[in-house]
Amino acid sequence: MSGWHAPGYTESAELGSGGSGRVVLARHDATSTPVAIKYLSDELRVDAGFLREFRAEAQLLGGLDTPYVVRLYEYVEGPRGAAIVMELVDGIALRALLRQEGATGPEAALVVLKGSLLGLAAAHRTGVVHRDYKPENVLVAADGSSKLVDFGIAARSGETPDVAGTPAYMAPEQWTGLSASPATDVYAATATFYECLTGTKPFAGQNIAELAVQHIEGPVPEEGTPEELRPLLRRGMAKEPADRPADAAAFVAELEAVAGGAYGPDWEERGQRRLAALAALLPLLFPSARTQGSQTALATTVVGPGARRLGRQGLLAAVGGLALAGLLTFAAVASGEAPRQTTANWSGSTTTATATADDGSGAPGGTVAPSGSPSVSSPASASASASTTTTTTATAGATTAAPPTGGATTTAPTGGTATTTPPAPPTTTPPPTSTSPTPPVTVESVSVASLSQTGTFDVSASLRVTTSDPRPVTLTVAWYQGTAKGDLGAPDGTSVFDLNGQTSYTIPAPHTFPRTSGCWFGAVASTSPAAGNGQSTQQIRSTAGQCEVIS
Repeated sequence: MSGWHAPGYTESAELGSGGSGRVVLARHDATSTPVAIKYLSDELRVDAGFLREFRAEAQLLGGLDTPYVVRLYEYVEGPRGAAIVMELVDGIALRALLRQEGATGPEAALVVLKGSLLGLAAAHRTGVVHRDYKPENVLVAADGSSKLVDFGIAARSGETPDVAGTPAYMAPEQWTGLSASPATDVYAATATFYECLTGTKPFAGQNIAELAVQHIEGPVPEEGTPEELRPLLRRGMAKEPADRPADAAAFVAELEAVAGGAYGPDWEERGQRRLAALAALLPLLFPSARTQGSQTALATTVVGPGARRLGRQGLLAAVGGLALAGLLTFAAVASGEAPRQTTANWSGSTTTATATADDGSGAPGGTVAPSGSPSVSSPASASASASTTTTTTATAGATTAAPPTGGATTTAPTGGTATTTPPAPPTTTPPPTSTSPTPPVTVESVSVASLSQTGTFDVSASLRVTTSDPRPVTLTVAWYQGTAKGDLGAPDGTSVFDLNGQTSYTIPAPHTFPRTSGCWFGAVASTSPAAGNGQSTQQIRSTAGQCEVIS
């Protein structure tokens, strides 16, 4: 990179990087508002086509008015760089949750689908089709809400752009090169819904050709899903676009009717709490916890006649997938049954507990188009002239109260003076002001003080948490079974405790493991907000005479 920085911002950490650029965590100097800045790489910036698509993505974001899509604050372009300044979502990618925990459970899966459809609906109302919806492009915040990111290969409805997308989620018409339509996004969102329900992708083809046949001709997958939700799968993944809901908004109405009938009027609240609990298991992945950058693999695949190289839009989508997520790489783990969650409310010495079991297998599936595949090279010409773009737009200054919403776009005639065209007045809610909120409670430490076996497959952990004040915090214990010391092995659900009213807690947590797994029992404790020591882990060997081995 050239070392150029968007003016008016102070950068603090790199959230991710790849062949197309990088994403950094920064603050707006005038208001201290945290933002994410996506920089286009120098190699791609000098290619007029890539730069044009980068501007188009910013312009599209600026025209969306919804809390379910990441917001544009500003687009900045100068002779040494181009950047999109966006809302910082302190959340983690849905992909990270699926890799770590497997199936989310039906109510949480419905919450993911509804939030995604609402974000897509905002794009559909403007005549835009996302074309690359997938778990990598959904961010889950600490409260269980979600936002949609990455419009790098979006197209106008009715257009016939290059064949592009991520194979595991591409609708039949995407494979055959037909025109883009909102029904294409409905298909991809439903495919992700299936993955949330089961922990596996809808089709298990081992190469592009197999996946193409399965998406175009294979029956809609239903195995391992709740019977009452299968009508949504059949509708959303119908082979013919005309047999799917016309757009995302229409599908939301169908979803709410099915969800309310199957799980009652409080399904959404319970589902969002479940997502929040899953996100709390991965506190170090939140941008607020990042202290240094990490290399992030790209996740967008583009296919076309003769296995063409990745084109401009595909690479822009890949760098878009980095935005705000700041993903780390996880090793996939296999689980033989659905993750189980126990929740308990703690207030002083009083506790009430309930246990729930999620539907679905919970087993993470094999990756078909994994993050980081395929590896691509930039087609940008190193000899292209950078003099064709020469100005910056609406930078933050003393008269700017907050990063502009729906920022300005730039046009630069070749060999001439660039001009700036301001956007239409924004209709979105202004970004946060510099008013300081009440500081969150500080969790000083969390520990698994002891872990003991109380039966052949029963254990009990003693958990300790200390905080700065008696305000609420959440404690999560993730249970694991393995076959060797130091290898946690397969996850076996979580126990979640809402702590309140004290600054020091000692909490017993019993758990029963299944009878068909390994003989090393493990517990990993973490909190939200994250504790000063991050998390605590203990592992014990079963006292049974003959330990069983994970198959």
